[in-house]
Amino acid sequence: MIRTILWRSLYVVPVVALIVVAVFFYISVEGPRQDELPSALIGKSAPAVQLPALYADAKPFTTADLKAGHVSVVNLFASWCVPCRVEGPGLAALAQEKGVVLYGIAWKDTADKARGFIAETGNPYSRIDLDAGGQEGIDWGISGVPETFVVDGKGIVRLRYAGPLVGDVLQTTILPAVRQAQEDG
Repeated sequence: MIRTILWRSLYVVPVVALIVVAVFFYISVEGPRQDELPSALIGKSAPAVQLPALYADAKPFTTADLKAGHVSVVNLFASWCVPCRVEGPGLAALAQEKGVVLYGIAWKDTADKARGFIAETGNPYSRIDLDAGGQEGIDWGISGVPETFVVDGKGIVRLRYAGPLVGDVLQTTILPAVRQAQEDG
């Protein structure tokens, strides 16, 4: 009987060990959620923005606009980004906030596809620039799209949020950062 128990335990021990290793690897690989990733820009000047406007008849936004005394929210999006499609209502609500100017950057996209995306989902932005090559996104330190930054009136980045503006994110994360940026400068 003891022999039988020992033989059976030989089958159980490797299975338990495999489960422990699998859990360890899952935790290691998963890492922090995207919206928890730190940004090197927090508390520093926003990157220089010198991109063409998405629409030929529009004026692009620039670094000067981010330092114009009002809170700016910069949202990076792309036509090929599925989560970007669902954040439209959140962006529209944000655009209605008093004292906030919402700017968009179409990242790693073509002008035609980005314009088509805006036609489908609506245009909550004050102005939209095109970052076809993706360099501006690198300068902002993004890990993907959508990502949103709150910039105070002096051009200092106060918040980075990675992910779509859905659910209670606007109320619990973005708007408190906007209010703080308005108070700070």
